[in-house]
Amino acid sequence: MYQSTIKKSVELVGIGLHKGSPVKLRIEPLESNSGIVFYRSDVDVAIPLIPQNVVDTKMATVIGKDGFVISTIEHLLSAVYAYGIDNLKIIVDSDEVPVMDGSSASFCMLLDEAEVIELDKPKKIMRIKKDIIIQEGEKYVKLSPSDNLKYNFTIKFPHPVIKQQEYTLHFTKQSYKDEISRARTFGFLHEVQYLRSKGLALGGSLKNAVVLDDKKVLNAEGLRYSDEFVRHKILDAIGDMSLIGMNFIGNYEAMAGSHDLNHKLTLELLKSPENYEVIELVGEKTMELEKAYV
Repeated sequence: MYQSTIKKSVELVGIGLHKGSPVKLRIEPLESNSGIVFYRSDVDVAIPLIPQNVVDTKMATVIGKDGFVISTIEHLLSAVYAYGIDNLKIIVDSDEVPVMDGSSASFCMLLDEAEVIELDKPKKIMRIKKDIIIQEGEKYVKLSPSDNLKYNFTIKFPHPVIKQQEYTLHFTKQSYKDEISRARTFGFLHEVQYLRSKGLALGGSLKNAVVLDDKKVLNAEGLRYSDEFVRHKILDAIGDMSLIGMNFIGNYEAMAGSHDLNHKLTLELLKSPENYEVIELVGEKTMELEKAYV
């Protein structure tokens, strides 16, 4: 199995979640061993996708370099990671990735249009060798060894629509598209009002998020899945884990996980070579590991 990129450059325009202004997103192919690189065309700054470039995780995963940032990268990266793309240039003309409908479905469609192609160097994946856990009170995120890739997430909210939800994704590209990609980000009305008072979430609306008041979902169309909330948390986690720089094989588990905990998990994972091994997917012995990314 070989590294991949896209066959042709494609682009779209959407609204930025926080500024509410149009953002043009363009993705372009890159050669083997280039990795995922973000580029802000408005300020001529490239930001490689590595954990050390994460500058904020409070409301989204934000990367930055030389004082310039790109926010809300996790939904796009979730799709890129699910498609097993190793090398890609992501160009935006502002400081955030467009939110689209609040899920990763639009980005999946963009990648389908661009067409994923193989390159000339073997694909590398990371196999988790030891349990790694980041815990803060009852909240935790954890990686553990496995010959498959599985995401298990549990959330608890004191809200009558959400309550406690748990979901397990047995990862393949197709299961991601079917079960996860359409799950939208969500928030509470009082939070939206507060953020707007601070000049944030100006692009947020019922068109790109599930919004709840104290008792119900405010979106007229309702939910796409009864457990859309926890499915979106898995979508976010997949995007956040892309910061390790390659696809991995192992189990991810979370209880009330967050962008911040996921970032700390990637840093802890990469801290010691004893935690993982990097495998080139060459030869018959790696066929089982390849299944998730075909």
